[in-house]
Amino acid sequence: MKQGKKSFRHESLQDTKTLQELLNSMTKGIARGELRFSDEEDEIIMHPKGLMNLKVTANQEDNRQRVSLRISWQLEDDRKTHKKALTIK
Repeated sequence: MKQGKKSFRHESLQDTKTLQELLNSMTKGIARGELRFSDEEDEIIMHPKGLMNLKVTANQEDNRQRVSLRISWQLEDDRKTHKKALTIK
């Protein structure tokens, strides 16, 4: 099952309490195997499972501080998981 390319992007100003709630929702979504991102304009549903790549970067420059968190994974293709048995004669 090949999936087409779809992306979701959202940027907004949030207080620390709201940010904690969003991050908690993300960890719960990872635990249940479904992440659903949406706003008034768009929605994307993802199904994380298996091994995931985690990239964390943090930097400070003058009075600006930034933390970036990137989590990625690959969905297994049904054709790969249901391979035919190998026969050698």
